[in-house]
Amino acid sequence: MKVVPISDSVALQQPAATTVGFFDGVHRGHRYLIEQLKKHAQTLNLPASVVTFSAHPKKILQPGRSLQLLNSYDERIRQLASTGLDYCYLIPFTQAFSELTAEEFIQKILHKQLNIRFLLIGYDHKFGRGCTQDFADYAEIGHTCGIQVVQAKEWRNPDVSISSTQIRHAVQSGDMQRAAEMLSYPYTLEGIVVEGNHLGRTIGFPTANLSLNESDKLLPPNGVYASTVIVNEQPHKAMTYIGERPTLALCGEKRIETYLFHFNQNLYGQNLRIELHRFIRSDMTFGNLEELRAQLLSDQRLAEVVK
Repeated sequence: MKVVPISDSVALQQPAATTVGFFDGVHRGHRYLIEQLKKHAQTLNLPASVVTFSAHPKKILQPGRSLQLLNSYDERIRQLASTGLDYCYLIPFTQAFSELTAEEFIQKILHKQLNIRFLLIGYDHKFGRGCTQDFADYAEIGHTCGIQVVQAKEWRNPDVSISSTQIRHAVQSGDMQRAAEMLSYPYTLEGIVVEGNHLGRTIGFPTANLSLNESDKLLPPNGVYASTVIVNEQPHKAMTYIGERPTLALCGEKRIETYLFHFNQNLYGQNLRIELHRFIRSDMTFGNLEELRAQLLSDQRLAEVVK
């Protein structure tokens, strides 16, 4: 998938089929939409693309609000690429852009700039200033500028109901299996390994301390998780701690620390992806480091058998 940044001066020559959205999580519902798009694009002999935004609209329209995103920017782009799309058209969301009506967006951006010939509208999706228009309006606007507009089929699976809100609830409750079922992949934390206090190695559990790439990333509850850590695209079984380390009483700052089993490489400065598979236990306070070590040994035994 080629990521194409879009500015006011861009006018693409390659016609394409597209759908529009932020796609936080790139979950199974999004993937169902994209699969429909790819089938239409193949029939029309057009490349399949998405139009999305580098930052969440609410970050611009409601500055200071905690967004609790399911994906960082890099995660979202990587997951979109995994769907087999040809292009991702990346629009900077600004206050001025938010003022565009649906008609202006379709005619000025999709038609004149991006050369879109086919637009798939997500089920119940609305866009444009005020979101006052509906699918019939979009179809009529598209017709005036040569864009075929089709409404996507609704996701219908009685066993798996999916929305970004439901996934957030699963993550917030520590139900990582449920979150993965709706996402179609494990919930992931991504960031750079930074210096810690080196106390873990004194009890036989040296950890990599993660500084997240996305400050608005949604974190699951404090505790210990069975996880997989991706280092240079290679998976390593691990367990990950999220919390304020009450036993050590050092800072009160939330930390993300992960212990990779049977691993002794230096990871400082490297980018890691941590896939969280299962919640093992809540955060606890121990009387001393030896009690903590005994609990970590028990945690490791549980984490090692998680598939």
